[in-house]
Parts: sequence; C-alpha cells; structure tokens
Amino acid sequence: CNQTGQMLAAMLGWAQATFASNIAINGGEAEVTREIDGGLQTIGVKMPLIATTDLRLNEPRYASLPNIMKAKKKPLDEKTPADLGVDVAPRLSVLSTVEPPKREAGKILGSVAELVDKLKNEAGVI
Repeated sequence: CNQTGQMLAAMLGWAQATFASNIAINGGEAEVTREIDGGLQTIGVKMPLIATTDLRLNEPRYASLPNIMKAKKKPLDEKTPADLGVDVAPRLSVLSTVEPPKREAGKILGSVAELVDKLKNEAGVI
C-alpha cells in the first residue's frame, strides 16, 4: 500500500509524487519520473514535496560479512522521540473497520461461447 506518503502530503499541504523511479531537483522544482502502465511519465512538482519511491530508484548496497561483524561491535545510541524534540501524539484515528459484504461464489463456464453469451445477454457488456 502506498498511503503514508499521500496522507503525509495532505496533512502538510505539500505536493506529492508517487512511485518515483528518478528524481532530479532543479531549484524550487523537482522533475520526477515514474513508471505507469503505458511506460514512463515525467512530471514537474514544486517544492516542498513528499515523494514515494519505486524499487528502481536506487541500486541496493549489500553489506559484506566483515562489515557486519564490525558493526556488531560498535556502540548503539538509542534516542527517544522526546530527545529529538518530536511530538508523537496520534493525529489519525480509525473510526471503524467493516468487512466487505460476502459475495456469492463464481461460476465456472464450460466454453468460451457460453462466456460470450453471458457477457452479451446477461451483463450487457458486449
């Protein structure tokens, strides 16, 4: 789900760009390229903005075993949100959660001709 970035942008009143695969910042504007069903889409967005990213934005870096062992020996500083001056009071409340209504089971048809007939005569799709 990609709702956190969109909700944050709405709460801050900032622009948003979702599923970014490339971001170029030029002064007070960002050029964001995103993958859509038909190919690539490039949009210009004024700063400040919230951008959510696609997997192709960065090449992942993998830690080597010696570096993992070194990291285990390093001290870990733990900080609370209060140490950073961050207010963590909830700003969102869930009013209700409702299950979707039950659907009847699907029907298995015997042939393509039967499917076309039902789409044409019952559903009125074709």
